[in-house]
Amino acid sequence: MKIPLFNWRRIVVVIALLVFWEAAVKISGVSPIMVPPLESVIASLIGGIRDFTLISSTWATLKNLLIAMGIGLVIAVALNMLAFVSIWARETLQTLAAALNPLPAIALLPVAFLWFGAGDASLLFVLVNSVVWAMALNIFTGFSTVPVTLRNVGRIMGLKGMALFRHVYVPAALPYIYTGIKISWAFGWRTVIAAELVFGATASSNGGLGWRIFVNRFNLDSEGTFAGLLTIVIIGLLIEACFQQVERCTIQRWGMADR
Repeated sequence: MKIPLFNWRRIVVVIALLVFWEAAVKISGVSPIMVPPLESVIASLIGGIRDFTLISSTWATLKNLLIAMGIGLVIAVALNMLAFVSIWARETLQTLAAALNPLPAIALLPVAFLWFGAGDASLLFVLVNSVVWAMALNIFTGFSTVPVTLRNVGRIMGLKGMALFRHVYVPAALPYIYTGIKISWAFGWRTVIAAELVFGATASSNGGLGWRIFVNRFNLDSEGTFAGLLTIVIIGLLIEACFQQVERCTIQRWGMADR
């Protein structure tokens, strides 16, 4: 069965919104400094792609987020492996998650600046904190809800310790692991843009996507500002499409979730 990468209905909705944007600007006669016409924004977007400045800024932002996602996943899995074998580790995980998960990650950036300075280390510290707890909690929930029948079948087959964890707990908890990664990506994406936009935390000498938006806004470059915002929306739609593709090819295909 062929699995579509994009939902055509969503594409229609996006096109309709873009048409509404252009029509509203033309009809209302609003100042282009406030809301530039779509054609100017697209021209600025294409210009940023041609001179690679937009691509460089976007990659600088994505690179730090991907690194933070990898670190966060390793930490989340390690914490849950410890919680799997120790009641003290389990209580520690639940306590840390309950204390730190509600804390807005962006609020830690001033502290990170004091500890690590204004650079990649501070940004990574904040990003890891923004992604790790959603992952850890979802993985923990997945492991906690593994049916007793599956656990007993694994033990009857001679599995115990890490073998039971690997062959029974991880496959059974896969939908929760997937959900945790998806939620963490959303948290991290918002955090990295906010960190660059509000605090000027830059991921490279050229700055990240949020920093590019901030500079364009400061220079009254409305087209560049909206082009940056449009880039954020496009990346969000692409990542969501990729997540849906992975879900169809794994969780839904294996009968672990409704199609």
